[in-house]
Amino acid sequence: MAFPQTRMRRLRRSTVLREMVAETSIGVKDLVAPLFVCEGIDDPRPVPSMPGVVQHTLGSLVKEARQLCDLGVPALVLFGLPVHKDAEGSQAWAPDGIVQVALAALRQELGSEMVLIADLCLDEYTDHGHCGLLDDRGEVANDPTLALYARVALAQARAGADIVAPSGMMDGQVAAVRAALDGDGRTEVGILAYSAKFASALYGPFRDAVDVTIAGGGNRRGYQQDPRNTREAVREAELDVAEGADMVMVKPAMAYLDIIASVRQAVRVPVAAYHVSGEYAMVKAAAERGWLDGAAVALEHLGAIKRAGADMVLTYFAAEVAEILGQ
Repeated sequence: MAFPQTRMRRLRRSTVLREMVAETSIGVKDLVAPLFVCEGIDDPRPVPSMPGVVQHTLGSLVKEARQLCDLGVPALVLFGLPVHKDAEGSQAWAPDGIVQVALAALRQELGSEMVLIADLCLDEYTDHGHCGLLDDRGEVANDPTLALYARVALAQARAGADIVAPSGMMDGQVAAVRAALDGDGRTEVGILAYSAKFASALYGPFRDAVDVTIAGGGNRRGYQQDPRNTREAVREAELDVAEGADMVMVKPAMAYLDIIASVRQAVRVPVAAYHVSGEYAMVKAAAERGWLDGAAVALEHLGAIKRAGADMVLTYFAAEVAEILGQ
């Protein structure tokens, strides 16, 4: 019986061979851990829709960051939940705002052992839940919002952020933040731009985690990207790089692998992808029901995101995957 000369299975027959020829790998250094810090609570509060994720006290935040650092996770991205909210979101830039206080505490504990990224937006801080100032029609006003983003960037940088991550999808946000940082002598502070942030249905658990409800049942489709578009996402990334972004992001990740690949081809800066709350929650829910192996699916998801072209992945699986990879 004749056999073909090419046998694809030859290089799959052992673990060592498969590892040797693997085209994509996921390592601990590829991971960024999103963390939530909440003002005015005495104990960490679990997020019901995100098993294993909590709203941290200042003390528990520092403790988890230390554990992540010891596992080899190189970076975290920080989100804040203030007690007080107002129309402007003024606690986002207040020197004693929860994120600024948390950044200082993390810097004191970790020194330069971990990269501290601060999410830069207003939605967690506004009483209307939108990512910027509202005009007389109740719509987000782009240019006035940029001035507030600049104030937030300075507050976060002065508190100890290595990187600020503008996520509001305002036109010109990167340029405004870069100008503010440079004008304050903070030229060393980097910008991770949420460049291709889609108006996705996968953010529901995140909004539980940050206690955000958009007033009047509204939505963010007027400033976040249409999930049906690819060219727009690439253009956004290119514009952000031109404005001074050091890194760009695609969010969500698994449902947008084609966007990650397109952005990777278009820009020459590091590309991050956010494996978002809904993507995490679906895996956890199915695993709890015994429908799949949650850890295996998490690794498969992260590998696919890397394979599509991401240099780093923001994921709620960071600690779990770091422990698996360290075994």
